[in-house]
Amino acid sequence: MSEPNVVTVRGLRKRYGDRTVVDGVDLDVAAGEIVGLIGANGAGKTTTVECIQGLRRPDAGLLRVLGLDPAAEPERLRTMIGSQLQSSALPDRLRVGEAVRLFSGRDGADLLEQFGLAARRRHAFASLSGGERQRLFLVLALVNRPRLVILDELTQGLDPAARRSVWAAVDQLRTDGTSVLLVTHELDEAERLCDRVVAMRAGRVLESGSPAELVDRHARATTITFTRLPGPGLTDTGLTALLELPGVTEVGQLGGRVLISGDRTAIAHVGAALAQAGPVPPDLSVRIPSLEDALLDLLERDARADTPHRELTGVLR
Repeated sequence: MSEPNVVTVRGLRKRYGDRTVVDGVDLDVAAGEIVGLIGANGAGKTTTVECIQGLRRPDAGLLRVLGLDPAAEPERLRTMIGSQLQSSALPDRLRVGEAVRLFSGRDGADLLEQFGLAARRRHAFASLSGGERQRLFLVLALVNRPRLVILDELTQGLDPAARRSVWAAVDQLRTDGTSVLLVTHELDEAERLCDRVVAMRAGRVLESGSPAELVDRHARATTITFTRLPGPGLTDTGLTALLELPGVTEVGQLGGRVLISGDRTAIAHVGAALAQAGPVPPDLSVRIPSLEDALLDLLERDARADTPHRELTGVLR
């Protein structure tokens, strides 16, 4: 018998005055699963996770987090989850080591070392850089070894090395069986970390699935481009023959540049054909569709259906 979901949300609704921010959201997070909430600014992602944590009371819907109702038992739930939110802040004079002990009752030396904060243990919060503060909030989210971790804009403001360190820590959470709910505008991050992503717009869920599934449904075209070399090499007949290769859907030319569209299988077949025809063009490039392409397609389709005469703006921050 499979374990019950760590998070179950059905028909979640939240309004502020006459504005509906979350409009009938359904969401599940299984044990040991990393689920990402993605979408435009104002999609309702942060409000959704705040309701899941018990920080906001929903207007309607069923929520169960680790078997508890967040609205009815928020204090009990907070001992079982860890969170790092956009709005997190600490008193300016509170020292790093004091903050960890305040939140956990232990020194958290292992996590401070892991996230490069061991040398800053005696420094006040106000003296930390933006990236150091972000890493400290992640330490505080993890220090009690929670069963569910909620992360909002996980790596905002981090340098590439710190970003990789944080990603490795999130990967380890999955290995340890901890569930993660990740709110992010960094779609390469979602593609790298998430087992599933849930795309939202205007308080509604547009679609969900693994990053690869969303890319396959909404951004399938791989593009291969190169300049035809003078002299022996790929002939006009050979160029036409590329259209017969597996995975290739279209072959065209713009000036002296060849443009080939298809799915990912086309990459290997076109590469082999070019190698056989002669020197491989030095400017050969391949563009593989990403989760960002898929989300843009989803948002644009939904915006056209919703308001066909309004230009879509602010899709991604």
